[in-house]
Amino acid sequence: MENWIDYLNDIIEYEVRWNIYKTIIILLALWLIKKAAYKIIGVRTDDAMKRVYHWRKTVQYTLAFIGLLLIGNIWISNFQSITTFLGLLSAGIAIALKDIFVNIAGWIFIYWRKPFDVGDRIQIGEYKGDVVDLRLFQFSLLEVGNWVDAEQSTGRIVHVPNGKVFSDPQANYSQGFEYIWNEQQVYLSLDSDYKKAQHILKEIMTELMQDSFKNIERAIMKAHKEHFIHFGQFTPTVYAKIQERGIQLSLRYLCHPRKRRVYEHQITEAILDRLRTEKEIRIVYPITTVFLENGS
Repeated sequence: MENWIDYLNDIIEYEVRWNIYKTIIILLALWLIKKAAYKIIGVRTDDAMKRVYHWRKTVQYTLAFIGLLLIGNIWISNFQSITTFLGLLSAGIAIALKDIFVNIAGWIFIYWRKPFDVGDRIQIGEYKGDVVDLRLFQFSLLEVGNWVDAEQSTGRIVHVPNGKVFSDPQANYSQGFEYIWNEQQVYLSLDSDYKKAQHILKEIMTELMQDSFKNIERAIMKAHKEHFIHFGQFTPTVYAKIQERGIQLSLRYLCHPRKRRVYEHQITEAILDRLRTEKEIRIVYPITTVFLENGS
């Protein structure tokens, strides 16, 4: 009896060792295939970076799926049907791991419907930034805004569960039309020559953005064909409004989301330089005066 038990133990140990060897061989083979595929795909020009990224992700997930099937066939007894295995796996995830299942469904939705892609600047719920990675359970954003003005990068990477695409609204800065409208305000006193100020502000914006007008016009025509986006005017303009602080002049112009702060800086500097020499134009701002009385 003892000899029979020892014989069974030897057989089990042999099978376990052989399964370990086969598992290692499969993992090594898949790793070599992955490296070879990455080398074939290569790193091309900047225009093809998104395509290269998606090809790499496709290879990665395909090999992971194949490896799961092959290794599962080694270690799981009666592993006769792929459909049975996938049915058990999906049922287990749906019952015990609801959030993970929702995140996988979100990943499929992102790749299928493409509400955003790598390189797009988006806002989803309270999170805002540039999409830098798409994974099975979450996507990653290079955060912008928060405590930094004009939506510049904070340097933080924010990982957002894929399931958020089903529960939170998404705003895409880059899809369809890659420019956004930006506004800056200047306040003048009521006795200022606001007509002259409007003319100067339009000149400043036109000079700074002259080189971008052709690109913006092409982008508007493309957006109109693909998404029925239409703007009656795309050149910079200045709107006037009377407020309690004086005359509010709103500078409105189209710019790339990533150049928003650069344009604000350049326009502000130009305004200060030009209006400082204009005696008929006076910039106003809130001021508080404190009067101190003598205690005696």
